[in-house]
Amino acid sequence: MLILLVENDEILGQSIVTGLNQQGYKTNWLKEGKAALMSIKHENYDAMILDMRLPDIPSLQLLQKLRNSGSSLPVIILTALNDVEDRITGLDAGSDDYLTKPFDLKELYARIRAMIKRTNDRTERLIDYQDILLNPVAHTVTKAGKIIDIPRYEYNVLLKLFENIGSVLSRSQLEEGLYNMGVGICSNTVEVYIHHLRKKLGKKLIRTIRGVGYIIDKQGY
Repeated sequence: MLILLVENDEILGQSIVTGLNQQGYKTNWLKEGKAALMSIKHENYDAMILDMRLPDIPSLQLLQKLRNSGSSLPVIILTALNDVEDRITGLDAGSDDYLTKPFDLKELYARIRAMIKRTNDRTERLIDYQDILLNPVAHTVTKAGKIIDIPRYEYNVLLKLFENIGSVLSRSQLEEGLYNMGVGICSNTVEVYIHHLRKKLGKKLIRTIRGVGYIIDKQGY
């Protein structure tokens, strides 16, 4: 496993590299975002650890460039920001996970393992339904060949429904994935996301079963 670490803090970076090496990972440590983008073009990384604060370019800009290029490289953000909105912004930009500083290195290792496993489980597993194509690895959704912009948290709800086509999912089942993303859950959070998805993908795509939950029907919409 080859990990790209993009971190300009000398002490933290060295600690992470030493720890990852002890865990059996090979690590390429860079301190600037532009160098990281160049390196990604030439190396086949299994995951990237990205510090939220870089000296040359904004980390979220780096992440957006990566995703716009079509890369599905798993990314975990390291941030000193503990605000929910900052975490959501990072997830929306295309990160797979985040970790707030200071953190225990053991937690970092666990999150890396889980992130890589999720990505491997979804590799090459496209979900094709009517005129909608969902790519769980690249986190993209197209309708009639056109890419639809769907925020990370709405995408999570959509993916859950697509993975269970023909089955009714309760609101609590759909909320589970949102909790894992660090999204604040209100009483109508799922309903709001469903409403947004219907506006973008079709009013009849997701059917409400009153008092039970939501379903995407096998026979289409």
